[in-house]
Amino acid sequence: MPEALKDIYSVELIHSIAKDCQEYHGDFNKEQFVDDILLDDWQQLELKQRMRRIAERLGDYLPKNYPQAIDILLLVAKNYSGLAHMCFPDFVEQFGLDDFKTSMIALEKLTEGSTSEFAIRAFIIRYPKQTMAQMKRWSSSNNEHIRRLASEGCRPRLPWACALPEFKKEPQPVMKLILPLIDDESLYVRRSVANNLNDISKDNPKKVIAATKQYLGQSKNIDWVIKHACRGLLKKGDIEVLSLFGFSKADHVKIKQFEFEQCVRIGEKQNFKFEIHTEKEALGKLRIEFIVGFMKANGMRSEKIFKITEGEYKDQQKTIVKYFSFKPISTRKYYSGVHDLFIVINGIKVKQATFELV
Repeated sequence: MPEALKDIYSVELIHSIAKDCQEYHGDFNKEQFVDDILLDDWQQLELKQRMRRIAERLGDYLPKNYPQAIDILLLVAKNYSGLAHMCFPDFVEQFGLDDFKTSMIALEKLTEGSTSEFAIRAFIIRYPKQTMAQMKRWSSSNNEHIRRLASEGCRPRLPWACALPEFKKEPQPVMKLILPLIDDESLYVRRSVANNLNDISKDNPKKVIAATKQYLGQSKNIDWVIKHACRGLLKKGDIEVLSLFGFSKADHVKIKQFEFEQCVRIGEKQNFKFEIHTEKEALGKLRIEFIVGFMKANGMRSEKIFKITEGEYKDQQKTIVKYFSFKPISTRKYYSGVHDLFIVINGIKVKQATFELV
């Protein structure tokens, strides 16, 4: 089995951090530090819980003088990267809220080792104007990691992080910050801008649609950002957004020979196949998706849409073969009963079927 993500914070890593802390701070009690982390409940703790415990114990054993503790931590952090490194920005979040200047310097340096996108949010909430002004300065940095922090840190709905309710309500300060980065030379930064705009589209779709109209067609990189930013709106079948990307109403496209499994067992696949055809010269530009209407525990249905393909089709017909796996996964629980299967073309449900999951 693959290693659980939480096991990034391993016993070996804890000992390594303790050793490095003692190297840069002779009074650091590495044995007691390790013991205070690896308590009886350690194996039950998930990734962010382990990260938080390490950060809290660092606060217990590093100097109480925060700037002095940060100086030590910045030296230690250079030896780590990725998820293992994220306990260091978390230390800043936990112990640095009362020292804005020192914490901003620390988060800027630490974001290069992993990311400070989670830690910065506590400062946005405590010091909204000051922090957004700092992030504006970061957005002009020569370092792509720091520019990316400016965008990623203010996402209204950043996964694994607390939401930013004020930005969900009014995202204009965020858009003012990230839109100048929409054509950034770094894909790492551009992807963050797209994800941020996609977050905004969930609460303020009109603002993202307005930005789409303003920026679409300016460059290949910008078009990619805008398309990725609108993925949620495209999935929802927003007619205005679909038309902006050339997916107009496709009444001329018909479905025939729709084949699917009438009964599927949990753990198996729903295999389905159909043909699309037109009497016109070509099928044209199409976005083809399917929806599964899942049976819920309460007997209601919950629909989830999945993309099949999209493109400009010059033929008069095309065969589509697809499947959906009902193999159990941690993020979705399956219930036996009648399920729906819809075929969607350019945002419109054009075919429906039902099947039994047993």
